[in-house]
Amino acid sequence: MSRCDGETIGLITLDAESRWTAPVPLRGPHRGWELIQVGNCGSPIETAAGWLVLTHGVGPMRQYGIGALLLDLHHPEHVIAELIGPLLAPDETERDGYVPNVVYSCGGIVHDGVLWLPYGASDTRIGFATVILAALIAAMTPTRTTAAA
Repeated sequence: MSRCDGETIGLITLDAESRWTAPVPLRGPHRGWELIQVGNCGSPIETAAGWLVLTHGVGPMRQYGIGALLLDLHHPEHVIAELIGPLLAPDETERDGYVPNVVYSCGGIVHDGVLWLPYGASDTRIGFATVILAALIAAMTPTRTTAAA
C-alpha cells in the first residue's frame, strides 16, 4: 500500500525481477470526512470476504478518521466494497491534544471474528476499538472501482 501522490491510496507490487511496479490507484479522497487525503493504516488483513484495508482520511479542519476498504482476494487492484462513513472518528474526549481532532492507527488484528483496533488520539492518548468483523463487512457498500475516483 502506498500514497505516492500524497492523497490517494495505491497498490504497489513486486514484478518478476523484484522491482516495484508503478502504483495502481485504489481510492482517492472524495467524501467529506476524507476530503483532503486518504492513506492506509497498516497492512491489509486477509479475510474470507477479501483484503480488509483500514484507512485514514483527513477532512476539513484537519480532522482524521479511520475508515475501511475491501479488496478482491485474488485481484487486490479491485476495490470491491467500502465503508461510506468513518469507522472511528474523534469523540469529545479525543479532540484535544498535541495534534487535535485526530484518531489514527498503524493497523488492526482479527481474533475470533472480532477486529481489534489500537489507535492514537490527538497524539496524547491511546485506545482500543473493537467491531465484529462480519458486521463491519456487512456495513460496507459494494463497488467495482479500480480507479481513484
